[in-house]
Amino acid sequence: MNSKLQWLRNKMSSLDLQGLIISNPVNIKYLTNIDAEGILLLTRKENIYITDARYIEHVHSILTLFDEIIVYDMNDVSKEDYENFFMFCENVGFEENYVTYAKYKEYIRKYKINSLVETEHIIEKQRMIKDEEEISNIRKACEITDNCFSYILKYIKPGMTEKQIADEIEKYYKQNAEGTSFETIVASGENSSKPHAVPTDRKIQDIDIITIDMGCKVNGYCSDMTRTFFVGEVPEYVKPIYDLVLKNQEQTIEEFKDGVSTRQLTKMVENDFKLNGYDLVHALGHGVGMEIHETPFINYKSDTLLKENMVVTNEPGIYIPGKFGVRIEDTIQITKFGSIKLTNSEKNYIII
Repeated sequence: MNSKLQWLRNKMSSLDLQGLIISNPVNIKYLTNIDAEGILLLTRKENIYITDARYIEHVHSILTLFDEIIVYDMNDVSKEDYENFFMFCENVGFEENYVTYAKYKEYIRKYKINSLVETEHIIEKQRMIKDEEEISNIRKACEITDNCFSYILKYIKPGMTEKQIADEIEKYYKQNAEGTSFETIVASGENSSKPHAVPTDRKIQDIDIITIDMGCKVNGYCSDMTRTFFVGEVPEYVKPIYDLVLKNQEQTIEEFKDGVSTRQLTKMVENDFKLNGYDLVHALGHGVGMEIHETPFINYKSDTLLKENMVVTNEPGIYIPGKFGVRIEDTIQITKFGSIKLTNSEKNYIII
């Protein structure tokens, strides 16, 4: 049995779960590498994947004997089969944050379950700590992101629209990776004051400010990086804010390490911003992995302790409504005594 499934079975035993229903496709891919539509059942003795006939061949091409997963065509599973999967299972876990109430009732009826138990993100919590292969994939995605940024700086010219730039980034990622890890943000001028701006037909000016938030996927793992840079020159009124954001971004990177509280990190930035008359209007960062936003979330509401081999972002930003915004973001790997930047593009007054 593969190591991730074995870990999960050991965890189930410690939680007094005799069975588990896994329906979140991201968690299924994490555990089995299966990326087809279906559901994963861990019964007392077997690992079972039930899928549509259209995906059977694809699933078999992914799995090995070592995985010890039995694949069923859903059309061949009878009512009695469903009712027998969890026979003699007193407690069966389910992913309460992914399952609707209607689906919850269906599970009880379909599988004849006596006690359906919430699992409280046990798989997501395990996903926070990356293994060597996962970190290698994220590192490759970050390298491609750095290369894409170098490319796009040479590509951008006054008169181009935000949409044109975003399309070129997407094209680059399709050619060099598995595509984007989220919808690319290209925000120029006054649009940069919106943290989650959507690319528009606004044209780049001869003197302008541009924020690009972008990332790609490699083998299913994401990168995430934001840079704010300038066309022509850096306006004097922007420099104090840019310097404040960059100072906090670099200082907190030095503080990211095993055992540090995510709330403490956030408060460091919030306090410095407030001393200068600004607010941190969004989270300082978030986990990165198979999803672009994963636990841990680095904000004042969260008090998670960072652990070695977590991969997270550090992205302070200040936004002046209707005028401009500055955000700087890196993807970083947590180590025992510090952190490693996985995105390494220039941050000091980038002018094109």
